[in-house]
Amino acid sequence: MGAAAAARSRPGVLAEMLRGLKGGPVPEALLVGIETADDAAVWRLNETQALVATTDFFMPVVDDPFDFGRIAATNALSDVYAMGAQPIMALALVGMPINVISTATIGRILEGGATVCAAAGIPVAGGHSIDSVEPIYGLVALGLVHPDRVRRNAAARAGDLLVLGKPLGVGILSAALKKGRLDAAGYDAMIASTTRLNRAGPELAAMTGVHAMTDVTGFGLAGHALEMARGAGLTLHLEWNAVPLLPGVRDLAAEGCVTGASGRNWAGYGAEVVLPAGFAPEDRALLTDPQTSGGLLVACEPAAAEAVLEAFRAHGLTEAAVVGRFAEGPPVLTLG
Repeated sequence: MGAAAAARSRPGVLAEMLRGLKGGPVPEALLVGIETADDAAVWRLNETQALVATTDFFMPVVDDPFDFGRIAATNALSDVYAMGAQPIMALALVGMPINVISTATIGRILEGGATVCAAAGIPVAGGHSIDSVEPIYGLVALGLVHPDRVRRNAAARAGDLLVLGKPLGVGILSAALKKGRLDAAGYDAMIASTTRLNRAGPELAAMTGVHAMTDVTGFGLAGHALEMARGAGLTLHLEWNAVPLLPGVRDLAAEGCVTGASGRNWAGYGAEVVLPAGFAPEDRALLTDPQTSGGLLVACEPAAAEAVLEAFRAHGLTEAAVVGRFAEGPPVLTLG
């Protein structure tokens, strides 16, 4: 299997397509739908429980089938955590060229995904498979959360701080791997980041000072931060020097190890980003770098920031950092 960055449509394309669909009336039980490009749908079951439902799948991002399965499963479960929910089960989505890839290799992909689900404390309770031209794997992920603890991406408040849970650079490392320029240490760093579950999500959602959450995936830090700014109708000031980066990624970006998705991301939302004079091309590539199984973005009151950071640290996410602040103003992203 060849290495490739996780494929996603241009920012806003899916939202535009879904917006044109003629569906039925929206029931009151649907707490979160497609309105603000949130991470998952949420359906109220009763006064104390809401069901969170999401799906994610993609083509291989690494050559090792077991690692691919682990990354894809971690990535899918991240959207459940980003809503503040606890995963309860998953369904496997499998598309494989069965005349090209051996059943043993396919089994290793599924084993990798099952290993991550086991670490999350949930079963793979079923799924669906097809014979496809390209290998595709992912999950339907389901979780439960109290309706009052659902954390959307659109509820940040003026004065809130923005906390990022994982360092950036997964797309850069993936591009370096594809070019044969990623060393063993870089590969290990990429796997460690992309297979670490965002298990702090439910704990963060239980904090009254946490107002909004999302996770950083295919549209990069800038794209998902902009979704938060647009949803809240606020300006988001990002402190670029405070943003944690995976080891060596800035040098790799300067050497041209960037994904095509990074450029497409900038073309999709660059008009809404205000860069300082002299902002380096490699920094812009990192700002728009697509993340597979990226970190949570958390908007919280300043008084809650240390508790948020401690929740990340308790789950091994020691590089979590405060990276920005929301303020009154137009929904744009400014960098300082």
